Amino acid sequence: MAHTDTPQSPGRPAAQPRSRGLGDRLLDRFFHTARVLETERIAARTTRIRLGGPEVRELSWLPGQQLRIATGTGDSGSAFARMGDLRTYSVWHHDPEAGELHLCVLDHGDGPGARWGRTAQVGQEVRFRGPEGSFTLRDDAPYHLFAGEETAAVAFGPMLRTVPAHVPVYGAVETATEADRLPLHRAATLAQPLRGGESAAASEILLTAVRTLDLPAEPGAAYLAGEARTIQMISKHLVHERNWPRRAIHTKPFWTPGRRGMD
Repeated sequence: MAHTDTPQSPGRPAAQPRSRGLGDRLLDRFFHTARVLETERIAARTTRIRLGGPEVRELSWLPGQQLRIATGTGDSGSAFARMGDLRTYSVWHHDPEAGELHLCVLDHGDGPGARWGRTAQVGQEVRFRGPEGSFTLRDDAPYHLFAGEETAAVAFGPMLRTVPAHVPVYGAVETATEADRLPLHRAATLAQPLRGGESAAASEILLTAVRTLDLPAEPGAAYLAGEARTIQMISKHLVHERNWPRRAIHTKPFWTPGRRGMD
């Protein structure tokens, strides 16, 4: 269910803006600021968070790039204390004319990113860096191969929308259940294996799905994202079993169990 702004209740005093100290002004030089406009559950465990504001209109973004979100939500303490931890999220959609960008946050575990996604409220200020990153489409590839799980699907979504209709697309996007699948362009060309209660870390299910793909003899461009160990397994398969050059394989690890900063 979506949550949007509602008018101020009659008789309720308007919230006073917090005075911006030296720390806030310093952070303004290195971070953009937006506000949460809406939150909406678009899959079983994924929430779309719509951000907006004047600074969003000035951003330059390529499909596949991400933001570094400050996950702190506290109202007290220094500006730096309120920032919290930084976590990386791929941009699902960017509309510079409307001054909006959308993130899709998977609710998994209890790390600072998952907590931020669960508790984001309309009107909440969000600081972020980016967009940034080189995990983007190669224009000269004869075809594109995508492989990853739920966290990777957010990056894949806008990338798939950008692939010209005449360029072939292959791949496998693993989810726990059908209800976890995001609406992906050209999804009919992708294998969509289900892992059920199995772990997404070092996923043999996703590796098997990629192994069984009927790919052209020559290499294309591969985009592997999501859990770090699974990415390594699929990359080794492409290099050692399909004779792909490493330069044709583009990777973006978003998380792995037990590693601080990737939760």
